[in-house]
Order: sequence, then C-alpha cells, then structure tokens
Amino acid sequence: MPKTALPPAEILLVDDDAPAVRLLHALLRDLGRIRVANRPDQALLLALELPPDMILLDAEMPGMSGFEVCEALKAEPGLADVPVIFVTAHAEAAFEVAGFQVGAADFIAKPVHADLLRARVTAQLRVKRMADELRRLSRRDGLTELANAEAFAESLEGEWRRAQREGQALALLRAEVDDQASFKARYGEPAFDLALRRIAAELRRVCARPADRIARWSATGFALLLPGTGRDGAQHLGHHLLEAVERLAIAHAEAAMGGHLTISLGLTVCDAATPGWKAGGGSPWKPVQLLHGAEAALHAAQAAGGAQGWWLDIADHDQPGQAREFDARLRPPRPR
Repeated sequence: MPKTALPPAEILLVDDDAPAVRLLHALLRDLGRIRVANRPDQALLLALELPPDMILLDAEMPGMSGFEVCEALKAEPGLADVPVIFVTAHAEAAFEVAGFQVGAADFIAKPVHADLLRARVTAQLRVKRMADELRRLSRRDGLTELANAEAFAESLEGEWRRAQREGQALALLRAEVDDQASFKARYGEPAFDLALRRIAAELRRVCARPADRIARWSATGFALLLPGTGRDGAQHLGHHLLEAVERLAIAHAEAAMGGHLTISLGLTVCDAATPGWKAGGGSPWKPVQLLHGAEAALHAAQAAGGAQGWWLDIADHDQPGQAREFDARLRPPRPR
C-alpha cells in the first residue's frame, strides 16, 4: 500500500527586517508553506489562527522582545509544542541559556549560513512530525478511530478560549447508546463493538466540518464539540445525528423503540442568547460547565425514553429540571 503523502509543513517567519525575511523565505520555501509576521502581536494572531509546525523568530523585535514572544507562544496550549528557532546576532552562552529557559528549540546565528539553516529547520520539522504522530496515536481510541476523552478535554479547553476571545458560540453534545446492556447480553461484546464502530463512523460523516471535534467519551458513548454553533444549529445537527443512527438499523430485538439500536443526545450551548454573554469574551461560565450541562440534558433524554435529544443553556447547567426536548421545528425534512 503506498504511503499517504504528508501535508506541507507550516512555517512562520517572525522578523521586522524585510531583507532578512526575503532571504529566509528563499532558503526555506521548498520545505513548506511560509507565512510572515512583521510584528509580535501579528505573530501571535497568525500562530493561533493556524498553528505552525515551526517558528523562526527574530530575537530582537520592536515593542516586545523575542523572549517575550516565545513565552507568549508557549503559554498557549495549542502552540506549546511548536518548535521555536531564534535567529540572532547574539553568540553569548548566557543568551542561549535564557532562550532555552523560555522554550526555544534551537538558535541560528546571523549572518545565516544557508546549509546550516536548512539542516536545523529540517531536523526540527522531523522531530515535530514524530511527536505529532506519537501524540495522535496516544489520543486516539483504538476501537472507533476517534479521539479519546483526554484529547477531547484538551480540545474543549482550547475551543472555549477561542470562543471567548472571538465572541463565538460553542455547543457540546453528549451521545449514549440506548439499551446497550440488553444488546450486549443478547448479542455479545464483539457485536456491540461493531455497532459502536458503525455509529462512530456515522457521527463522523454527519459532523463533517473541519472544526468539529468528535471523541469516544465513555465505554458506550461519544462527545461532540461544535465551534461557532448556537442553540438552533446544534439542535438541527442533533436531529440529523439521531436520524442517521436510526437509519443504520442495527437490529436489537429487545430495544425499547423500533427494534434497533438508537442513541440519546444531551446538548449544552453558550451563545448570544445565554445570560451574561459578552460578545468580546469574559463570559462568567467555564468550559467544564458545558460538559456538566450536556450530561444533565442527556440524562433527561434517557429518562424520557431515549432515542431523542434534550438541551440546556450553559446558564442552567446545574438545573436539570430546565432541560427541554429538541425543538421539533428544527428537525430536517425526511427524505422522500
């Protein structure tokens, strides 16, 4: 089987010296896609927008030193593992020690030696690729090929910060397989594992946006994170998910409804209709409260008989009595 081609590396050059940027760009352009930031604040925004695989950072920037920029980058969970190479005219040992202390991966002296630059950048990119692959494998559920609970929890923290920073809605869904105990008792664990794989694949098919996050959250269920999605959009998608799993028609003679496996959904949202919402961020809520609310809404859906979705606003995450069923008006039209 042929190997899958790796995507080009994302390299961010941070330097306010135009001639230096042109030189670095010319020397590295065949190693990946290169973006350029001329100011420290621009570098942080570009890195957060699309985390690079490598950052080459001028040690002396106006308004904010390279050390301060490096510290700010490393403080972001999504950027902490991105290697930073300082490009500097300083050759003192104390300078390099200080750089390593703030998280630098390497140093390249000015004037730049072309072969040495390429060798060091290539080496750091190789290490980053290996680390990314190990991280991916350690955060993957072996049965469903989805992210695992640990990876999802990290995504939740990061997407919450992004939503707060950008004033965007965020929705979280919990899904659990209904009647799973009787299914396993009748058909066995291998049959249930196969059912979980089929359901996971269907969830992944329906949640097709690149920003959506889907994970195996428990032995019998999943969690879905929907950035930029408010209450109506999340309920509409939830209806899609319920119907998609029903269409799988996984036979279960002892199911409470329909003679096949179904799922129940619990949803929590934080959007412009949430009490205390601030378009510029600063919400009084916490990301874990999205999860708590989704669990409470899920329990309400299960208590109501299953094979349905219920939801809560994050403001009511600790008030399960406020949970309500998905709005039927948001259900997609059934195919003829």
